Formats: sequence, C-alpha cells, structure tokens
Amino acid sequence: MNNVIEIKNLCKNYKDFSLNNISFSLPTGYIMGFVGQNGAGKTTTIRLILNMTDRTGGDIKIFGMDNIKDEQKIKQDVAVVFDDIYFVKNWTVYEVEKALKSFYVNWSSTLYSQYVSSFHLPVDKKVKDLSHGMKMKLMLAVAMSHEAKLLILDEPTSGLDPVARDELLEILSAYISDGQKSILFSTHIVSDLEKIADYITLIDKGNLFYTGTKDYLLESFFVIKGGPDDLTNPLREKIIGLTKNNTGFSGLMPASEMKHLSKEIITETPSIEEILVCISKREGNHG
Repeated sequence: MNNVIEIKNLCKNYKDFSLNNISFSLPTGYIMGFVGQNGAGKTTTIRLILNMTDRTGGDIKIFGMDNIKDEQKIKQDVAVVFDDIYFVKNWTVYEVEKALKSFYVNWSSTLYSQYVSSFHLPVDKKVKDLSHGMKMKLMLAVAMSHEAKLLILDEPTSGLDPVARDELLEILSAYISDGQKSILFSTHIVSDLEKIADYITLIDKGNLFYTGTKDYLLESFFVIKGGPDDLTNPLREKIIGLTKNNTGFSGLMPASEMKHLSKEIITETPSIEEILVCISKREGNHG
C-alpha cells in the first residue's frame, strides 16, 4: 500500500511548546482524522507538512518526495482548507477562479463550474457576503478544481451547523471515492471523524498517543464505571483519565487490562471523543 504522507520523528521546539518525535503515515485513498485538544500540536504539524515553518528534526515525505526539496512540485497536487477563508474579500466567486487558476497546471474551469453549480454558490456574490458554510464550499471548489491528490483540512467544520457539516462530510467522502485521493482532516469535532475517517492519529501535548485504524483504536480501550467502593488502588493505577464524584468513578481502560475487572464494574465501548478527553486528563485525575 502506497502512502501519500510519511512522517518520521518530526520535532519542532518553541519556547513554551515542543512537538516530540511524531511519526505517522496516511495510505493513499483514505481519510485520516488528526485529533488532539487545542494546543496539542495539530496546526504546528500541518504547518511543518506544508513547509510553512522550519522543523527542528525529522523527515516528511509527500507522494514519496521530500516536502522541502520538492516543495513546488508537491504543492501542485496539494490543497489546504483552513477554518477561515483567505481570498480577497471583494472578489466574486467568478473572480476567485480568474485569480487562482494560473497557479495550477491541472486547473479545470469545467470542474470549477461544476462544483460552483453543485454547491449552489452564486457566481456574482462577493466572498465577504458568503455565509461561513458557503465559504467552506468555495475553498473546497478551488481545492477540487485542480484535482489535488492530497486535501489537508484544518478545522473546516468549526462554526458550521450540523446540516452544513453533514453536507461537507458527504462531499469529502465522494471526493476520495476514486481511490486516488487522500484527506488529512484535523478537527476537534471528533463526531465528524467517526462518520468518515478510516485512520486516526491522536496527539496530546506534543506527543503521539496513537496512530492507526479507527476501528483498532476503538477496540483497544473501554470506558469503565463503578461505585466508590469499586475503586481499588491497583485499579486506580490502570485507569486513564480517572474522574471521581460522590456516586462513583469513570475512566478509560486498555482492553488488555479488562480481564481482571470485578463483575460490578460497568464497561462501555468508547467514542473517539471520550478517548480524547480521558487522554487529556492523564497528568491529573479529576476528583
């Protein structure tokens, strides 16, 4: 299986934050959810992938090429959608194409017109007058019109209502359906990823916690719940993100540790969000 992204031991040191030895790969034709709480290092990683900032160490390959040495060639086949639009606000939807198409050798005006029509974007409306959802669709129309093989999304669903978010997810699923395109999807709305992601990479405080298939992540942990008397010291040491209150406790437990639980303990399959929340509490149990 070919990888569209290969990152090995990626590091970036700031005065008050460090990205530490991050390694993951995104296979061609799939969607990877890139998750972590705010400040975990997601945007820093994306900026390093795009060579928007210098790395301290590590290697990044896109389409098998070095992201610095072959940057110009790589970026012909990469598109990025951020949580806000960076087009000139007084451009119309029609003028956006006129301004951008010369930058891409594979630009297709036919595709752009098709996406603008299917997304119901008014061609004479100015960027500043578009709704947030329409701005996201416009950025996707631009990304898809030069047939980018890698789409990088940094919080694209932030601020969208549930209907607009669901529509966006359908667009993304359709885009990779040919098996030749891939998506790195960074978001804190992890319920979106449970619908469409094939792979998950989870980072916490600049460190890699998990990278692999979504299904294996969800199979690797359980949420456990019990009463106050069920929380023994040996059990406490195995729980990730322990939360206590007057009625009992809850937390995350690796599946490998489940066989010794007492029958009084309730176990549930976690959501990605529950895993993320528990991971973020590892340095301080909430009681």
